[in-house]
Amino acid sequence: MDAFFASVEQLDDPSLKGKPVAVGGNKERGVVAAASYEARKYGVRSAMSSKMAAQKCPELQFVKPRFSRYKELSGIIREIFFEYTDLMEPLSLDEAFLDVTENKVGNPSATLIAKEIRAKIQEKTGLTASAGVSYNKFLAKVASDLNKPNGQAVIPPDKALEFLERLPIEKFFGIGKVTAEKMHKLGIYTGAHLKAFTLEFLVQRFGKAGRHYYDIVRGIHLSEVKPHRIRKSISVERTFEKDLQEETLLKKAINKLCEELQARCRQQQLRGRTLTLKIKYKDFSQITRSKSFETLIDIGEVNPLAIELLLQHPLSMHVRLLGIGISNLESNDLDNGKQLSIPYPG
Repeated sequence: MDAFFASVEQLDDPSLKGKPVAVGGNKERGVVAAASYEARKYGVRSAMSSKMAAQKCPELQFVKPRFSRYKELSGIIREIFFEYTDLMEPLSLDEAFLDVTENKVGNPSATLIAKEIRAKIQEKTGLTASAGVSYNKFLAKVASDLNKPNGQAVIPPDKALEFLERLPIEKFFGIGKVTAEKMHKLGIYTGAHLKAFTLEFLVQRFGKAGRHYYDIVRGIHLSEVKPHRIRKSISVERTFEKDLQEETLLKKAINKLCEELQARCRQQQLRGRTLTLKIKYKDFSQITRSKSFETLIDIGEVNPLAIELLLQHPLSMHVRLLGIGISNLESNDLDNGKQLSIPYPG
């Protein structure tokens, strides 16, 4: 979807149409969860501090996120996907991989199917979507970003290698800012530069990811569309209007975050073995600490475990943000409060 959260807000509030919009935060505090295309022209991006976003775009309008509304529209969009194939792997609320090699409508053209799906999404929701078409997930994802907003692109097999050689390394799906900077130091700015390095060299410099980079620049990505992909983690976090320092207030904030995390785990019938605490301080420095167990964590024990992680660190600095997450997930039937317990030492 195109700038999904922000586009939904512009759809539901016509006064925001054509204006720079940021979902999340305010002019003084918080983090931008999503930015409209009008805001992106000023350099406003998701995960940017809202204060910086306001400095880049003084006319930026902040709105509170409405996740229930986003989920509602996401459900409508996924129903459209299922009209064409059951092989749908969600990446997020607004993005998914579809395998239409064999599809329910008997259309041999993935390009035409993409056009039909985009038209139906706009008809049923009023929102625009972009699409990428190719022979594997990596290339399809890269293609989906080429003609945003409200467009689509196709990378056919006979053009893939030439396309990848010209592609800036920052445009490779899965290569983030930090990795791109490391590659720049090695003289890697395009796919052609990346392709010049041996498998052994890339593995030595980037570990297991090196083999992945070696393959994708050659158009190789064998991952299938997985319709029942289990989430890797569930997390919640909050940026405070005023920095916290007192232990009592920090514990209270942890309690609220844990309640939300527990509710999400129960709703999605998932449990995990690792609990992670994230702390961001006033100066934007950040730490994360985790605790793992051989058995699955009792959802009811999330709170004391999070407090234990919190108290491992000196609370002398002002805390700007707290986050708590659970990972190493497995599907679990949590109905009627049925949970597995772990020993908790105090």
